[in-house]
Amino acid sequence: MDYSKRPLKRKAEGASEEAMEKPMLKRTASGRSPEMQKVDTMTGNLVEELMNAATSFHKLHLKVTGPGSFAAHKALNELYDALPGLADSIAEGYQGACEMILKCSGEGPMYLESVEDAIEYLRQMKTQVDELQAVMHHSEIVNLLDTVKDAINGAKYKLIFLA
Repeated sequence: MDYSKRPLKRKAEGASEEAMEKPMLKRTASGRSPEMQKVDTMTGNLVEELMNAATSFHKLHLKVTGPGSFAAHKALNELYDALPGLADSIAEGYQGACEMILKCSGEGPMYLESVEDAIEYLRQMKTQVDELQAVMHHSEIVNLLDTVKDAINGAKYKLIFLA
């Protein structure tokens, strides 16, 4: 059922039937401003990046060796476990707030050869999150993005200082 075209009716006490015929809420996915389309694209790109990053960090987690590798192995494990859920929360929250479905570009995961690559990738991801936060109009999504930054910062700390 397409809920965007169904008018909601609630008769206030003393309201006429004529007043009841006007739809109280009408939203469609089309007709979004260029600014909101940009935010839609940025959000879809970040969600996809987080899902791809989980795969990238998982693959690196499986091949990390040498001094500090146990700490790196554990830090990467925590990260790849957390990212899909964070991506899902952002996508579902945004899609619910905007009443539209995000589009993904279809880009694949990054190939990470070392912990240093992972740290640089985390820095790039944090920049991407910061840029989205700067234009996001939904405070609840801004809060979810803070959670993503917290996961990124925690992983960077562990990979830089504990591994």
